[in-house]
Amino acid sequence: MAKAKQKKQKSFFPYIKWFWILFGSGLFFFLLLFLLAAWGAFGEMPTFEHLENPSTNLATELISSDGKTLGKFYLEDNRTDVSYDELPQNLIDALIASEDIRFHNHSGIDARGTLRAMFFLGKRGGASTISQQLARQLFVGVRSRNKFETIKQKAMEWVIATRLERSYTKEEIMSMYLNIYDFGNNADGIRSASRIYFGKEPKDLKLEESAMLVGMLQNSSLYNPLRREELTWKKRNTVLGQLARYEYITEAERDSLQAMEINLNYNPESHREGLATYFRMYMQKWLNGWVKENPKPDGEKYNIYLDGLKVYTTIDSRMQKNAEDAVEAHMKNLQAEFFLQNTPKKNPTTPFLDLTKGAIDTIMRQAMKRSDRWRILKGQGKTAKEIEKTFHEKTEMTVFDWNSDSYEKDTILTPMDSIRYYKTFLRTAMMSMEPQTGHVKAWVGGVDYKHFQYDNVYQGARQAGSTFKPFVYAAAIDQLRYSPCDSLPDNQYCIEPLKHGNPEAWCPKNSDGKYSGKNMTLKHALANSVNTVTAQLMDKVGPKSVATIARSMGIKREILEVPSIALGTPDASVYEMVGAFGTFANQGVYVKPVMVTRIEDRNGTVLFEYVPETKDVLSKDVAYAMVNLMEGVTQYGSGGRLRHTYGKNQTMYKKIMTGYPYELTNPIAGKTGTTQNQSYGWFMGMVPNLVTGVWVGGENRAVHFKRLLYGQGASTALPIWGLYMKKNYENEELGVSKDAFEEPEELSINVDCTKVLKELQEDLDTEDDLEDLGF
Repeated sequence: MAKAKQKKQKSFFPYIKWFWILFGSGLFFFLLLFLLAAWGAFGEMPTFEHLENPSTNLATELISSDGKTLGKFYLEDNRTDVSYDELPQNLIDALIASEDIRFHNHSGIDARGTLRAMFFLGKRGGASTISQQLARQLFVGVRSRNKFETIKQKAMEWVIATRLERSYTKEEIMSMYLNIYDFGNNADGIRSASRIYFGKEPKDLKLEESAMLVGMLQNSSLYNPLRREELTWKKRNTVLGQLARYEYITEAERDSLQAMEINLNYNPESHREGLATYFRMYMQKWLNGWVKENPKPDGEKYNIYLDGLKVYTTIDSRMQKNAEDAVEAHMKNLQAEFFLQNTPKKNPTTPFLDLTKGAIDTIMRQAMKRSDRWRILKGQGKTAKEIEKTFHEKTEMTVFDWNSDSYEKDTILTPMDSIRYYKTFLRTAMMSMEPQTGHVKAWVGGVDYKHFQYDNVYQGARQAGSTFKPFVYAAAIDQLRYSPCDSLPDNQYCIEPLKHGNPEAWCPKNSDGKYSGKNMTLKHALANSVNTVTAQLMDKVGPKSVATIARSMGIKREILEVPSIALGTPDASVYEMVGAFGTFANQGVYVKPVMVTRIEDRNGTVLFEYVPETKDVLSKDVAYAMVNLMEGVTQYGSGGRLRHTYGKNQTMYKKIMTGYPYELTNPIAGKTGTTQNQSYGWFMGMVPNLVTGVWVGGENRAVHFKRLLYGQGASTALPIWGLYMKKNYENEELGVSKDAFEEPEELSINVDCTKVLKELQEDLDTEDDLEDLGF
C-alpha cells in the first residue's frame, strides 16, 4: 500500500517539474522579449526626448472673438488637442469601463488581462491597456497580419507603454489617447469628433454620445455612424452595458439609454464648408505670408497645417452667421427676379445686356482660358485646339442652384455652357467692422465658396459709384468749411476744358437727366446723389484734394486725379470702403481693418499680438458733419427705405427687397451707390460702433438689371444691410449701438438744418416728389 502511494507521488512529480519548466521558460521568454524590445532589437525605439514631446500633427485653428472655432487648416489631420479638464466625466467613465477597467491600478501593462487573454486566446477580450493603445498610435503603427511581426509589435507596445507611464500622468495619457485617435470623416481627435458628429464641444457631450465615440475607438472605419448606423448603435450599447456592469450607471439607466437612437448632428469640417469660408481662405493666405516673415527661434518656418497654431480673430461668429443669413436670403430672392427679367426670350444675348455677339464671344473665350480646366489640360501638354474642343463636349457635372435644398444639382452641360450658366449669377460682398478698433466682425465674400471662390471683399475692386461722393464732400467741408446746411443750385454745371487736368469740358448730368433749378442743401444733395452739386464741389476743391483724402482713408487702388472721380469712377474693394467710412464714424481717425489679434503656438506661447495702425485724417468737426450729412441719406434720401414705407412702388419693394419694410428707427448714416447702367450696387451703412459695406453685381459689367428701379444700390445692396442689422439688434448681447453719433464738445460747423429742411419739405408734398427722393 505504501509502495503504491509512493509510486503515485513519483508519477505526479514530472508534471509539476514540467509545469515549472514551462512556466519559467515562458517567463524567461516574456522577459527576453521585453528586453529585446527595450534594446531596440525589433526596431528603433523612441528616445526619452521623443517620449516627452511626441510628434503629432495639429491643425491650425481659427478662433472667433466670442470663443468659437471658425475653421481649421490641415492637410490630413484635423486635430486640435483638449486638456483632461475639458473632458466630461461620462466620457472618461465610458473609456475606462470599455477599454481598461484597471487603468488606474497598473503601470502600462495589465498582468491579469494579459494572462486572461493568453489563457483564453483572446476570446474573452484583449489585454491592450489605454497606455499600450496610445503607444501603438504614437510610435508602433498599424498592427501587422504576420504573427511574428505582431509579437514583436506587442513587445514594443509593452515597453513604450511602461515608459509613457513614467513620463506622463494617468490623466495626460488618457487625454493624449483621445486627442490622437482618428474617428473618421476628418474627425481627428476627440474635439473634432464631438464637433463633427454632434456639433458641440467635448465638455458638452451627453453620456450616450460619449459611449458612441468610445465605441468607435475599436475601429472607427467599421463603427462609422454615417455608413453603418445600426452596427454603431449596437457597439454604443455594448459600451453602455460595460458602464452598467462596473456600476457607473444603473441597469435602469442602461436600458433607457440603450433604447435611444443615435441622434447625430453632423457638421462636416472642410475648407469649402461651414462658417466664414471666404474669411478662412483669406486668412490662409495671410498666415502663409506671416510665417515667411516670422520664423521659429531656430530659423525653421512654422507650418500652418501641422504646427497647431491658435489664431485669435476679430470675427464674431454670431454676427458672421447673421451676415451670411442676410446674404443668402436676399441674393436668392434677387437672383430669382433677375432670372425672371433676363430670359433668352426677353433677351437673346442673356445674361449679357447691350453687347454684340463679337463682344460676348471675347468674354467667353477669356473666361475659358482663365478656367482650371484650361490650366490643367495645358499642363498636360494639350494644344490650344485640343483643349478648346473639350469645352464643347457634354459632361456630367454638379452646379450651383438656388432652387435645390443643398444649393447644388447634377446636370449634363458642356464646359462652355457652364461658364455662361455661372455668369448669370449675381455676386456679392459684405464686410462689417468696429470703427473704433478696426476689428472686422463679419466677412462674406460671395454667395457660396464651393462654387464661387473669388473673394469679392478683398480681391474684388469695383467702381465705387456714388459711395465715393462722401470723399468729395469731406474735402469741401474740410478745406472750405462748408456746412451740411449750405446750399448750391441744381443746374447744369460744366468744368471748363483743361481745368483740373481734364482735356475736355466735363458736364455731368443727374441720374434722371433733370435739373430742378432750385438751391438745395448739401445734405439734401448727398442724400439724393445730385451730380450737379457734386460737380460744383469738385470744381472748388479739385480732384487732387479728393484723391488725397481717399488715399488717407485707406483706398489703395489707383485714383486718376480728374474731375470724373467725383461720381465714383475709381475702383475700390469693400474692404477698403469699410475702412474708409470707419474714419467718419471714428471722429476722423482712420483705423486699418484688423482680422487677427493674437497668434499662439501649440503650447500657448504668444507669437504675435496686433498693434493698431491709425492715422488722423479729419478733425472731429468735419467727421461729425460728414456723419450728419450721411444721416440725411436714411432720413429722406435713397436709404430712406430702411425707415419708411412711402412711395408708389411698394409691391416692387416687397417683391425684391427681402425683409422689407425694415422700419429701423435708430440713427443711421449711410450712402447708396449705383454705377453706370446699374452694373454695380453699393450700400455703406453706419451706426456709432459698426460700419458695414455691401456690394452686389455681376461678374461682368454687362450682366445687370435693365431698369434702375431694380438695379440701383438701394434695391440690390441695401436690403442685405437691413436684414443683417435687424438680426444683430435681435441679439442684445452683441451690443450693436442704437444711440446717436457722438457730437464733439465744441462743434464749429453748423449741422442743424431744421429750418432749411422744413422749407424743403413744404415743396415736397406729392407722392411723386417723395418717390424721386427714394422713399
